[in-house]
Amino acid sequence: MNEKRNSDDRFLSAATPAEPNLLREQFPYDAPPLVLFDGVDVPMDRPDSIFITDTTFRDGQQARLPYTVDQITDLFDLLHRLSGPSGVIRQSEFFLYSEKDRQAVRACQERGYEFPEITAWIRAVEKDFQLVKEMGIRETGILTSCSDYHIHLKLGLNREQAMMQYLSVVRAALEEGVRPRCHLEDVTRADVYGFVVPFVQQLQQLSAESGIPVKVRLCDTMGYGVSYPGAVMPRSVPRLLHALRTETGIPSAQLEWHGHNDFYKVLTNAATAWLYGCSGVNGTLLGFGERTGNTPIEGLLFEYMGLTGDRSVDTRVVTEIADYFERKLGYEIPPMTPFVGKSFNVTAAGIHADGIIKNEEIYNIFDTAKLLNRPLGVLVTDKAGTAGVAHWVNRYLGLTGSERVDKRHPGVKALYEWVVRQYENGRTTSLSDGELAGAAQLHLPERFPTGGKSPEPV
Repeated sequence: MNEKRNSDDRFLSAATPAEPNLLREQFPYDAPPLVLFDGVDVPMDRPDSIFITDTTFRDGQQARLPYTVDQITDLFDLLHRLSGPSGVIRQSEFFLYSEKDRQAVRACQERGYEFPEITAWIRAVEKDFQLVKEMGIRETGILTSCSDYHIHLKLGLNREQAMMQYLSVVRAALEEGVRPRCHLEDVTRADVYGFVVPFVQQLQQLSAESGIPVKVRLCDTMGYGVSYPGAVMPRSVPRLLHALRTETGIPSAQLEWHGHNDFYKVLTNAATAWLYGCSGVNGTLLGFGERTGNTPIEGLLFEYMGLTGDRSVDTRVVTEIADYFERKLGYEIPPMTPFVGKSFNVTAAGIHADGIIKNEEIYNIFDTAKLLNRPLGVLVTDKAGTAGVAHWVNRYLGLTGSERVDKRHPGVKALYEWVVRQYENGRTTSLSDGELAGAAQLHLPERFPTGGKSPEPV
């Protein structure tokens, strides 16, 4: 279906309205935003090639202490390794405003990597573009806010003035042979047919005239996007992409999605963008980004692998990245965080541990030891049961096959009874490996032959 009309059956141009269109029927502000439905659905249009782009050193630095030049270089090396031979992580975006920013860019440029390609980010003013030319960067993002919230209320412009300003900077980039990437800021709160479509049509015309592809990044700045069938624009990710693809003819390779997690939809919206015609999805390491953060690259990576079947990526680098953030940057990753948290593949339930002993596939999402260098774990508390204690012993000692200790082993039962006593005496936290090893020396002396003192009771 070709969605050419808005709800009142009039195709709008970029003509400047007297008042900003704030779409109050969807964004009342004194209540959560409303998801409206009209029952219209659009077909999936998944591109032949999909990929990830990175903004760890741009949007990611807006949510934490700035990285040093050495830290940026280290993380860039890890992104390169994670990208793999096929360039799954295609590009990485950098600030250029401070001398430290430019030092970091130069240090990463000296690496000479094909992937990720270094790109820049500037405001839609021509003096900022001088920085891109001076650094010899081939592609730059340009802030082109597209909602009336931004155009009228933030910039103090009307739509015509905003469009002319944006197009002048795009032309300046094209004249220098630099690929412009227009960031449609706040696109999920914009008048799609009143501004977004006409603007992208103008960008497509400039692409045709220059022979240089102008890219478009769809920025779900406030996390308003939804993936639901039949939801209306601008919040509908499928219909937003369908409108751009059908009304402007922009190729999927020139489209990129950038989401935020304000309503817990960041990864779902990103995958939806892939499925409905967007080749690139933008994210950050560990999801750092303004307010609630951006799409986590580690989550995107596994989503990408699930959609494509690509096994060329060394996913164990994800664990190295998590270790770097904790050891070198002092960031404590929330333990339940998928793929990188200390407890993401750790069970505390005895009945689950019993299943793991029989076959770890029952309670593990995939072979985490192979793919992330993170063996399945069991958190030992009074809820772990003898199965949980047996699993801890086998993991701690690296026992496999016939060497594994069974949950019915008398020493395992005795060790579990010791665990229970700790909680009967008032303990509320899980037991460390050191505490358990000390108790195991008493109750499983044949497996822990070095002897030792029993841990002091809590």
